[in-house]
Amino acid sequence: MVFNQCIGFGVAGNFAGHLEQAGEAADFVTVAVKEVTQPKAIFPFYLPNINSGLLATYPLSSTNITPPNDADNLQIEPEVALVCDVIYSTDVNDGHQTVSALIPRQFGAYNDCSIRKPHAKKISEKKNWGANSKGISDHLITIDHFSVGGVLDSYRIASFHCRDGEIHRYGEDSAVIGYSYFHNTLLDWIIERMNHQQDVGSTENIAELLAQSQYPTQAVISIGATRYTPYGETHFLQTGDTSIVVVYDGNRYNAEEIIQMASTHDLANSEGLSVLIQQVATL
Repeated sequence: MVFNQCIGFGVAGNFAGHLEQAGEAADFVTVAVKEVTQPKAIFPFYLPNINSGLLATYPLSSTNITPPNDADNLQIEPEVALVCDVIYSTDVNDGHQTVSALIPRQFGAYNDCSIRKPHAKKISEKKNWGANSKGISDHLITIDHFSVGGVLDSYRIASFHCRDGEIHRYGEDSAVIGYSYFHNTLLDWIIERMNHQQDVGSTENIAELLAQSQYPTQAVISIGATRYTPYGETHFLQTGDTSIVVVYDGNRYNAEEIIQMASTHDLANSEGLSVLIQQVATL
């Protein structure tokens, strides 16, 4: 499944505690927020319809992670991704386009694979270093409605790291409704950021990027990484490892069933599951 005509964004700081664990909290000390639970920013990870620059490279894969040449600190970032329609409004006076609505259509398991890069000027510098630098499941689940009581509310996020035949929990098994901002609160905030976020500090002017990308009508939006387990916080990906992110229906499965399925290689995309399994490739 290819999303090369979708613009790609991620939400930073939408799970309490993740930025501190990932060593990224300092990136946002100058970002003003209205309340302590508010996410910090949105960041681009892919821009369609442009010809040059790091973000012109399509980074998503459902099977592989190719590490950057200079990174020994590559981490899984387990998330839910939304595939959304983007609706624009045009100002009748000056023709300027703004985002007026986001309509989530599908969701699935996502790996916002990131390198720790303390001196990066922009968040996006940690997020797209080339092909196969992020991951999205090839099995997405249709969203009925992105509001209280919708299909997504019963889902959970689990993630695992496999090395030398051993499997470990990487991120905390987390309820999707545990995101700080969710449902319309999240969508309204993302729309506001798309229209008004400025090129300040580690953040970027999203309205300018939408214009450069010729106003894409769909977006892949990863809505925030879960907190790490103590193991995940201190273990980094190496060649030969396997990264697993599972978004599963908590009404159908429990956490122990999911890790058992992962341990016996019995995970397959099926009813109530969106699975992303990526092999870490050789440079």
